[in-house]
Amino acid sequence: MSDYRSVSTQDRRVAPPQPGSRMARRQAAAAGPPEEPPSRGHRVKGGNGGGKMRMLAWVSIAATSVMVIGSLTGYTLYRDAFGNINQKSVKADIITPRPEDKGALNVLLVGSDTRAGEGNARYGQELARTADAGGKRTDTIIVLHLSPNRDRAQLISFPRDSMVQIPKCKNESTKQEMPPQRAMINSAYNSGGIACTISTIETLTGIRVNHFVEIDFSGFKNIVDALGGIEICLKSGVNDKKAKLVLPPGKSLLNGEKALGYVRLRNYGDGSDIQRIKRQQNFLSKVVAKATSTDLLTSPGKLTGFIKAAAGSVTMDPELANDPEQLIEIATSAKELTTGDVKFTTIPWIPDPEDKNRVVWKQPDAGELFNSIVNDTEIPKTSPSESGKPKVTIKPDQVQVQVLNGTTTAGKAREVADLLTKQGFKVTELGNFQTADGQSLAATEVRYPKTAATGADYAGVLAGQVTPKPDPKAGKAKAATSEPYTAATTVPAGTATKKVPVIQLIVGADFEAVKVTKLPDSVEKSTTTASEQKSVCV
Repeated sequence: MSDYRSVSTQDRRVAPPQPGSRMARRQAAAAGPPEEPPSRGHRVKGGNGGGKMRMLAWVSIAATSVMVIGSLTGYTLYRDAFGNINQKSVKADIITPRPEDKGALNVLLVGSDTRAGEGNARYGQELARTADAGGKRTDTIIVLHLSPNRDRAQLISFPRDSMVQIPKCKNESTKQEMPPQRAMINSAYNSGGIACTISTIETLTGIRVNHFVEIDFSGFKNIVDALGGIEICLKSGVNDKKAKLVLPPGKSLLNGEKALGYVRLRNYGDGSDIQRIKRQQNFLSKVVAKATSTDLLTSPGKLTGFIKAAAGSVTMDPELANDPEQLIEIATSAKELTTGDVKFTTIPWIPDPEDKNRVVWKQPDAGELFNSIVNDTEIPKTSPSESGKPKVTIKPDQVQVQVLNGTTTAGKAREVADLLTKQGFKVTELGNFQTADGQSLAATEVRYPKTAATGADYAGVLAGQVTPKPDPKAGKAKAATSEPYTAATTVPAGTATKKVPVIQLIVGADFEAVKVTKLPDSVEKSTTTASEQKSVCV
C-alpha cells in the first residue's frame, strides 16, 4: 500500500489561500499567470467553473442513489432504466500499486467540465466548440466513504487546486505511460482520465477507490429537472449577470437551469470559496432529501422517469453499474444524507509557500484524516469482560498503557506511543520486548494484569484502537527494558480516575496503525453534518 506519510509536504500542493475569494483573485491578477495554463475552473475573472464542478460531483451522489432507490422496492420493475447507465472500464489503465481493500466502499465522485457532448459547449468560450472541446478537468474531487457495515458515510472533498505528486499514468488517448509529475490534482484527469485520478488519490492517501461516478453540466440539469426542481433559501437576494441568475431573498424553487446558475454563483456573501462550499453542501442535502421522499418513491411513473434521467446523466465503472447490490448499498446510505450520520469534510489546507494562488494539504492533519478513512474508524466500544458484560464504562483517557517494541525496528515503541497519545490514551512507559529467538514478535499483543478485576475491560478499549485488532490476554509479559514516557506534544488533562490497571501493548510485526477517532481541530472545523443543513438559509 502506498503510504501518505511517504509524500512530503512539498509534494502535497493544493489551491489558493482562500480559494475563490476576491482577495485571492486580486493577488492572482497582480502576480501574473502561473507557469502552467490555468484550467477553466481556475479563471481569475468570471471564473465560476469551480463551483459548477464541485456541485456536479456532489450531485452525482444523488444521481447514483436516486437512480437505484427504486430497486429497494423491486429491481425487476426498473431493470430497463438501469440499462441507460453509461459505462467506462478503467481497471486496465491503473498502473500503480493499489491499496488493500479493507471492506469499506469508497466511490470517487467527479464532475467533468468537458464541453464535449450535447448541451455542454454553451457553457464554455470559443475553445469549447473545438473538436476536443478544449480538454477537461475535475475542479473538485470527492470520495464517498461508506463503512464496512454501511452504517456511516463521509464525503471527503479534495481542494481543486491541490498541488500534488501525480504518479506514473497512462495517457487516456494514446495509452502511453507518462512519468510522475508535480502538478495540480485536477490535471491528472486532463491527461490520464479517471484512471490517473484514481491512481493519484490512492497513492497520496492510501485509500482504496472501489468505484467511480462522473457527471457533466447537462447531466446536472437533467437530475434537478427530473426531481421537479429544488427549493433553496437565501438570506439576501441575487442579481448576478455572470451566473445569469436573479433570485429574491427567502425561498425559491430552482429548475435545472437556475440551479446550475446557483451553483456557479460566486458574487454572493463574502465571495469566498468556503462559503460557496457550504451552500453546495446545503443544496446536496436538499437534492437527496427530495430524491428519497415518499412522494417520489411511491409513484412508479415518476420514479421510472427519474431513474432513466439520472441513469443517462452519469458514467460509472461496469463493476458498479452492473452490480445492483452495491448500488442499493449506496442508495440506502444516501437515504440517510439528511441525518447526522453523514459528514462533509474538506481536506485541511494551508497556502502553498511557493505560490500564494495554490495550497498544500496541512500535515500531519490531512494524514490523520486519511488514516481515519483507511482504517475506517469508529469510536471503540468497551469489550466484554469474562462475565460477558463490561464492569465499567471506559474512555481512552482513562486507560494507562505501557508500550513495548516487540519488533526489530528501532523507535517503534515511541512511534506507537505518540499515536496513542494523540487519541487520548495515557502512555506511562516505553520499552522493548525480547522474543526467545531474537526475531520480531509475529502478532501484536494486548495484555492486562491477571489480578485486575476490570483489566479485560480496559484492555478491550485499547485493543479496539489497534489494527489488526488483537485479542486481550490475561498476564503481563516481562519487559527487556523500560523507561518513563514523555509526550512530544502537550496532552490535555484526562478524566480523574481511581487506581486503574496498566495495560501492555506489545507491538508486533503485523502492526498497521492506531485508529484515528480523535481528529485534529483543523479537520473538525472543516467538517459539517447533513443534519445541520436541513433548515438553513444561506
